[in-house]
Amino acid sequence: MSGSPAAASPASAVFDRRFKPSVIARLLGEYVIGQEEAKRTLAVAVYAHYRKLALTDAEIIKSNVLLIGPTGTGKTLMCATLARVLGVPFVTADATTLAQTRYVADEIEAVLDRLVDNAGGDARRAQHGIVFIDEVDKLKLAHAERGGASAESVQHALLKIMEGAPVRLRGGAQLDTSRVLFICGGTFVGLAEIIASQHSFGVVSTTGADSRKIMERLNSHVKPTDLVSYGLIPEFVGRLTVVARFGNLGRDELVRIMTEPRQSIYGQFRAIFAGEGVELAVAPRVFAEIADLAIEYKTGARSLRGLFEEMVGPVLFAIPDRPDVKRVEFDSLYDEPRLVAGAGGA
Repeated sequence: MSGSPAAASPASAVFDRRFKPSVIARLLGEYVIGQEEAKRTLAVAVYAHYRKLALTDAEIIKSNVLLIGPTGTGKTLMCATLARVLGVPFVTADATTLAQTRYVADEIEAVLDRLVDNAGGDARRAQHGIVFIDEVDKLKLAHAERGGASAESVQHALLKIMEGAPVRLRGGAQLDTSRVLFICGGTFVGLAEIIASQHSFGVVSTTGADSRKIMERLNSHVKPTDLVSYGLIPEFVGRLTVVARFGNLGRDELVRIMTEPRQSIYGQFRAIFAGEGVELAVAPRVFAEIADLAIEYKTGARSLRGLFEEMVGPVLFAIPDRPDVKRVEFDSLYDEPRLVAGAGGA
């Protein structure tokens, strides 16, 4: 990564003071489009966490993180990218999977086993890793999986490892989770209505644009009581002290996701076609049409890759057998592409 601190082990790289919040946010911006406020919030939280680890060998009070936002807005991508740029082990898990089993402790152990595996089998390095648990909103008390654990019991099980506890893994190894950063995520459908009904900052008289902005920010802030009203137990909420909100992605942001980041879907397929000696050219209109479909499907960025691959797949199937073709042009998602032959081609 250009301009980023050199990758190294957690002891040297993550604790390197060059990983300032502004640097972390900038590095996230190379891979994740939009969600600028969430990037800043997460960058500060992660910086503070690893600085705490660097400053003391004693037990620390962690500030685990909660990410709230619609599906396809980049929550998982941002966490995975964060771990990659910092060079720390990373693993994801779904709270719904934990709730579907009666053996929650075994499932949690399996998640931590994967964290150690991703740390190259080094349990000490795994203790500086990041665990992302998605769909925690599905653990609200009114929800229960048939034949699985209760939502409350899963919250209590997660609470224990988020606070910090020694967990015995397969083969007898032990992992202390007191230094692992836990990031939870969820869509939290209906939370906005709870916030609107419980916050009363609007009664304060305000004048001027700055004052109104302050009131809007206060009114949109997620309080612990909002999450408890939603259905999370107070103890679980208390371990998620940092909250970052993700907004819906607009058409322009969805277009940028396909074209701008490192490892963008467009860049990847241009490289694949170039390997066949063919230039791939996709008109801006095509990306807008794909973005419009993603918005219609209400899937955010999640469906962009599938839609793009569905478009280029038939052409990529044929291109290796067509050495005469030197350029492929897509002018519309709904029109056949043009296959342009090179000099001497058919």
